[in-house]
Amino acid sequence: MGVRSKKHIVTFIFHSFVIILGVAMLYPIAWMIASSLKPSDEVFKNAGSLIPSEFVWSNYTEGWKGFGNTSFSTFFKNSFVVTVIAVIGQVSSSAIVAYGFTRIRFPGRKIMFTAMIITMLLPAQILLIPQYIMFGQFGWINTYLPLIVPYYCGSAFFIFLIMQFIQGIPKELDESAFIDGCGKFRTFVQIILPLATPAIATTTVFSFYWKWDDFMGPLLYLQTPAKYTVSIALKCFADPSAVTNWGAMFAMSSLSLIPSFVIFICFQKYLVEGISTTGLKG
Repeated sequence: MGVRSKKHIVTFIFHSFVIILGVAMLYPIAWMIASSLKPSDEVFKNAGSLIPSEFVWSNYTEGWKGFGNTSFSTFFKNSFVVTVIAVIGQVSSSAIVAYGFTRIRFPGRKIMFTAMIITMLLPAQILLIPQYIMFGQFGWINTYLPLIVPYYCGSAFFIFLIMQFIQGIPKELDESAFIDGCGKFRTFVQIILPLATPAIATTTVFSFYWKWDDFMGPLLYLQTPAKYTVSIALKCFADPSAVTNWGAMFAMSSLSLIPSFVIFICFQKYLVEGISTTGLKG
């Protein structure tokens, strides 16, 4: 067997594996979209088929009506408000802190950086009760503040990610900016941020995904249906004491994927670059 034949075989095996893996990953989404067009009683009776016996487009209109006199337009609006404001805070604060750790020398820097990294080892579950008690004392229960304000304190994971990118940016650029009269903040805004766009975009995408899909936070702090986010509203469709409209629930679940898909398409170029590189070569 020649070298070219071996190469073709390896290529065939690789592409076959990728195709199988891709189908396995996309099948649940395809099943959900197909289920959103099925009659509710057919969703699980004919679960193995992706082709509905009849296309029930009314699942989308019925699902959009929501529940408790609150439509899904309200739930989507709530999710957008919470997610966008929280993402802006998390990305901006993480970038500022990352720049400070990377480019500014100050007393206690190593200790503070070590403490920040240690926080990544703490399971989020052990913080739920202390945070709930603290936010309760602040009077923030049944408001969006617990879902937004903590994100303006940065995220250890994103700070570390952006730091790795900034470290690859030549320090000579900072020195040139300083000679031209730029201070630390101006250097950060005009020099570092534009060059760190891939890392910022990566942080934005992941932050948006995680916040948009957040279920535990809204479940703990929101008590009024009119304030629910999409993740909580979808859960409310499944009522164990009544007949669940599965078709409508899957219809709204399918619509909830659109924002994440749009964000990925918009930032795809920067996302790939941010993951595959660690900065510029000096």
